[in-house]
Amino acid sequence: MPTASVPEQEVPISADLVSVLLADQYPDLADRVLRPAAVGWDNVVFRLGEDLCVRLPRRALAAPLLLKELEVVPAAAARLAAAGVDVGLPLPVRRGRPGRGYPWNWSVCLWADGLPALAVPARLRGAAAGRLAPFLRALHATARAGAPANRFRDGGLDSIDAAVHARLARVGARTDATALARLWDRCRRAAPLAGPRRWVHGDLHPGNVLLAADGSLTAVIDFGDACAGDPAVDLACAWQLFGPGDRAAFRARLGADYDADCWLRAAGWALHFGILAVATEGGDPAVTGGGEDTLAALLADFAP
Repeated sequence: MPTASVPEQEVPISADLVSVLLADQYPDLADRVLRPAAVGWDNVVFRLGEDLCVRLPRRALAAPLLLKELEVVPAAAARLAAAGVDVGLPLPVRRGRPGRGYPWNWSVCLWADGLPALAVPARLRGAAAGRLAPFLRALHATARAGAPANRFRDGGLDSIDAAVHARLARVGARTDATALARLWDRCRRAAPLAGPRRWVHGDLHPGNVLLAADGSLTAVIDFGDACAGDPAVDLACAWQLFGPGDRAAFRARLGADYDADCWLRAAGWALHFGILAVATEGGDPAVTGGGEDTLAALLADFAP
């Protein structure tokens, strides 16, 4: 989840570069209108015509994440289709190769329409629950042997305990610091995941959940952190996206497959993401505000 200034771009990426890469490798797409769309931590995105986009890693650490997306997004799309779930994904349609001085693979994907969830008023976001719950049920299938690992997302709460305590120490002057530390200890006592690991998105923060202006879910993007893990990491979005009544409705829609311990672990992950957003200096104000809202929602639900 982005919390500080975007890391330095390690290679120059321009519309001219993308144009020549397309002309060299996919000339049938080269005459489409190309325009900048986004610069993230890991990728630069250009919109290509109305229905496609080009994603290019902007640093070496992101290059293997894009290769992972080329594998996991089509598989996730197939699971969604089999379950009858209509949620847009950045489905890759072409795989680009290094060239013209650009050192990594890149992709052409379906364009995903929508606004980042934080750009939609909180009172409207409950409309997303009706599609987000079946999306997660379909996504959280048992992971195959050899599924990708992710040391930042595929462990239990023990794996992030040191990081959470370090960040809690950084915000020790907050009036809610003691309550947050107590909640973390409570979450840590939840039973670990029983049974096989599941496919998880791994980074289901509001920037990767796209909504229509009325709050309904249109797409989920950025599968670079997808891995075999605990579905609780994705359920953290309940506190990042929804108010109290909408959280309850979202939980009810997900059903009994996610037990009380899973939800307590999810609260721990939400605390991790929330404190990450507010404890890192130089953060985006929208992300910091979202982190504050997440922490407030957790304390409201788990007040002593």
